[in-house]
Amino acid sequence: MSGFSFRGFTLMILTAFLIWSFNFEACIARRGKHWRQNRGVSPSLYKKGKSHGHNNHNYHGSKTTPPSPSPSPLPPNPMPNPKQDNPLIPTPTPPPPYNYGDGHSTAVFNVLDFGAKGDGISDDTKAFQDTWAAACKVEASTMVVPANYVFYVGPISFSGPYCKPSIVFQLDGTIIAPTDPKAWGNGILQWLEFSKLVGITIQGKGVIDGRGSVWWQDYPFDDPIDDEEKLIVPLNHTLGRPPMPIQSEMGRRMPSIKPTALRFYGSFNPTVTGITIQNSQQCHLKFDSCNGVLVHDVNISSPGDSPNTDGIHLQNSKDVLIHTTTLACGDDCISIQTGCSNVYVHNINCGPGHGISIGSLGRDNTRACVSNITVRDIIMHNTMTGVRIKTWQGGSGSVQGVMFSNIQVSEVQLPIVIDQFYCDKRTCQNQTSAVALAGINYERIRGTFTVKPVHFACSDSLPCVDVSLTSIELQPLQEKYHLYNPFCWQAYGELKTPTLPPIDCLQIGKPSSNRIQTDHDIC
Repeated sequence: MSGFSFRGFTLMILTAFLIWSFNFEACIARRGKHWRQNRGVSPSLYKKGKSHGHNNHNYHGSKTTPPSPSPSPLPPNPMPNPKQDNPLIPTPTPPPPYNYGDGHSTAVFNVLDFGAKGDGISDDTKAFQDTWAAACKVEASTMVVPANYVFYVGPISFSGPYCKPSIVFQLDGTIIAPTDPKAWGNGILQWLEFSKLVGITIQGKGVIDGRGSVWWQDYPFDDPIDDEEKLIVPLNHTLGRPPMPIQSEMGRRMPSIKPTALRFYGSFNPTVTGITIQNSQQCHLKFDSCNGVLVHDVNISSPGDSPNTDGIHLQNSKDVLIHTTTLACGDDCISIQTGCSNVYVHNINCGPGHGISIGSLGRDNTRACVSNITVRDIIMHNTMTGVRIKTWQGGSGSVQGVMFSNIQVSEVQLPIVIDQFYCDKRTCQNQTSAVALAGINYERIRGTFTVKPVHFACSDSLPCVDVSLTSIELQPLQEKYHLYNPFCWQAYGELKTPTLPPIDCLQIGKPSSNRIQTDHDIC
């Protein structure tokens, strides 16, 4: 009995072993078939792909494709790491979706994630470049400069034309410029530049600070800054510009070429809103060769004696809207140069500064074309000029279709100016050719002046025509300067209402000997 039991037990073990061996070989066969199908992917990469499923969801949210464990003839490329060569800078994590609250989401790229320190001392230029390079590749992305940080950034260009459209530059922190002359070389024309972009928007509550006092101190104060200064004669002959006390780093002299703080070039539908631009080295905000410009709710400021610090400068730009903005600077609050048309400016606070100007135009015998300009609902306080057109002798082209309306002036030296003999040098040569001025309209310009209410100095060979004045009420306020009566030279047009003071010097009608414009004059 016991022998039978032993043989039966042995037979059971042998049978079980055979069954286990068959199943093991079948299992091995199945595994071999699976890895043959995935021979292009190593087991380590496959396991890594499986273990990072949560991160893959994050990559999907930022519109970036993660490494995939699916069969492929070649192994997938790993996620590029722009900081892998610098162990001191942490690798930025893929940004989460940014929700505007209106159903529109976009990828967000924060400069802090790309290595920016924001301590006001470390050079964050490269971090800004790398952040832009990432944002540039994603349509409607947002580059964030966060609040409560100060970013030291050198000259930089945020440029296309291969960037995706509708990028938002969200500026909530502060960006400051270098004050070391070595950072600028022999001179650079702009500090922060946005070029060849479509739908670029700069918005936020942040500050762009050019720290321009280190540039202003080197300005040759004995040279005239603006031609109209020769019309302003102090009563006591003691007015002048105070010295600029702040020195550049290590006491070095800054380059003679001064940069514009923020410049847009060759862009469509650029928008600037909400931010503050202050103490620019030269011009604060410039648009060159742009279409569809929108600026609103912006603050621009620099001392009234800071040289050539225009607030907003327009050149070769069309379809421009500027409104609800405060401009206080050392030169023109807004300067409209050649090539500009369809410009609408309204609800602006201007002062100190040199007012709102069209020009200067025609310098060095060049052709200038400006048309369809409207400037209305403006408050000006303590400016050198109010609304002004200035052209050089020897130029050609035309300015036509201009409306200055509802301008409130307070302690403005020269509220209404046309100067076709403009010259910011010590001497200029008399020339017969000129930029033609026609269809210049002034209405509801009221307030106080401190030097002269109206100064019309037009070309002898090509007088100003179709100049109209409506509801002009300007009261003298003698404080520091000699007062003068209205002045007109070769200015023709119409007084649509009585003016205060009477502007009897405007010649009614058209000049009898007005030269016929040539094709070179007409724009």
